[in-house]
Amino acid sequence: MPRYVFITGGVVSSLGKGIATSSLGALLQARGYKVRLRKLDPYLNIDPGTMNPFEHGEVFVTDDGAETDLDLGHYERFTGVAAKQSDNTTTGRIYEEILAREREGKYRGATVQVIPHVTNAIRDFITAEIEDVDFVLCEIGGTVGDIESLPFLEAIRQMRHEMGSEKTLFIHLTLIPHLEAVGEMKTKPTQHSVANLRAIGIQPDIIICRSARPLPPEERRKIALFCSVAKESVIEGQDVPSIYQVPLFYHKNGLDDAVLAALGMHDAPKPDLKKWRKIGKRLEKPEGGVNIAIVGKYVGVRDAYKSLEEALIHGGMSQRVAVNLKWLEAERLEEKNGIHHLEGVHAVLVPGGFGKRGTEGMISAAHFARTRRIPYLGICFGMQMAVIEIGRNLLSMKNAISTEFDKMPNNEEPLIGESSEWEQPALLPGVEKPLSKSHGALVGLATGWEKEGEFITRTTKSLRGGTMRLGDQETILIKRSLIAQIYNINRIYERHRHRYEVNKRYMPAFHKEGVVMSGQSLDRRFPEVIEIPDHPWYIGVQYHPELKSRPFEPHPLFKAFVGAALEQSRLV
Repeated sequence: MPRYVFITGGVVSSLGKGIATSSLGALLQARGYKVRLRKLDPYLNIDPGTMNPFEHGEVFVTDDGAETDLDLGHYERFTGVAAKQSDNTTTGRIYEEILAREREGKYRGATVQVIPHVTNAIRDFITAEIEDVDFVLCEIGGTVGDIESLPFLEAIRQMRHEMGSEKTLFIHLTLIPHLEAVGEMKTKPTQHSVANLRAIGIQPDIIICRSARPLPPEERRKIALFCSVAKESVIEGQDVPSIYQVPLFYHKNGLDDAVLAALGMHDAPKPDLKKWRKIGKRLEKPEGGVNIAIVGKYVGVRDAYKSLEEALIHGGMSQRVAVNLKWLEAERLEEKNGIHHLEGVHAVLVPGGFGKRGTEGMISAAHFARTRRIPYLGICFGMQMAVIEIGRNLLSMKNAISTEFDKMPNNEEPLIGESSEWEQPALLPGVEKPLSKSHGALVGLATGWEKEGEFITRTTKSLRGGTMRLGDQETILIKRSLIAQIYNINRIYERHRHRYEVNKRYMPAFHKEGVVMSGQSLDRRFPEVIEIPDHPWYIGVQYHPELKSRPFEPHPLFKAFVGAALEQSRLV
């Protein structure tokens, strides 16, 4: 039977529960244990798929097509354990399942209540699909004291009551603020946060104290005394330059030792942390640097592109260089002479996004990179903007746009729009139709795709949540193309999250202008990769490669992209 470690947060949000959970998972792995990491989010959304990136940040997508919290990305990057749909749930999903059962009569007429029905459903989620695992690390979203998180806290309290202290462990992460005016660190917020936990029946076994400064011994002693924990179980959580230095920092301060001691595992093997020390050295002593511009819609909230930022860091580590990111709001490039913001960069990346805002700035960025022969990587939306730019400027498609933004006049066949706006038979394998003379939208919404032998259908009337093309899907790469050389294989599996598609029927015209469709979906219906062979490095991909990059296994596409930026830096 696995041991369950529950991580809660107090005082304020965004303290780093996800990084703490990921780091503990990595430290336990370093001792030879198998781990599974899960996240319970207290909001009422079914999943974060329909949430605003400015409010929630990135939506992380798993292999099996779940739209999840961004912390699952940290879990994967730190442990290498692929997350699943069953590793993230929300209050909304819990209630959805309970109400569906009630409507089906599964409760046999009983009054459905928070206790026991909601708490039982939460416990079922925590313990489901656990096989051959030594530890389950379960992060509780939100902050102790929020009304939304109470059912989750009650559920884990019940698990401690039934399983005992040798099978369950509570870690509480809090803030220790420093008041500049008096020159002191204050422990009172932590004391109040722990008091809130104890009021509902949870006594933390370990307290992690997040702070911008080292935790003085007197404050550590005070927290231990007033919060009823051992002094060795008060763990310092000081800020460090990189998240990849956190596991070593927590180990140095005794986190994994405290966890194992609290669970009675005194004969645990010593950790092997060589790989963590190796990447730490690469981060501390890079052998150069490159400047990469990210032209996006949500750059004001860095969490909106968290996996992307980390994948670029991984690519930099693989090339032994520091990646200096220049975050550019796409609308800034739409201003008069706004393109000057891209001067001096060694590469341009346009990431995913939704909606019309900033699209002309992204198109300008793609044009700048293509005509100035600067390495370009377009991801999902960024590929579509590159397709539009090429259509406008090389194929004279003056009206080229995506029907995500505007309807096409005169029933013109879209180049990017809903696939219901062009004839479906033309997209079937082996069936081609002469290109329409209309110069309309370049991208369209797929009405369906095949996944695991099942054809998934979607219409314009489908619900918005969970109806995109999601999860791991196979892409066929053209032999001897740049993308095939980068992967060194011709069939790849990458994670998708998009609603609109590029119209394959325009690809022959693109090919005549030197733009190659070098990757397509397994059923040959949708373009997945475009590239320009007569360019130093110009690639657009419909999928999200950043979701699979790891610090110890940098994604080949980001490794190659940073390498291309490094070559560009040597030319200037």
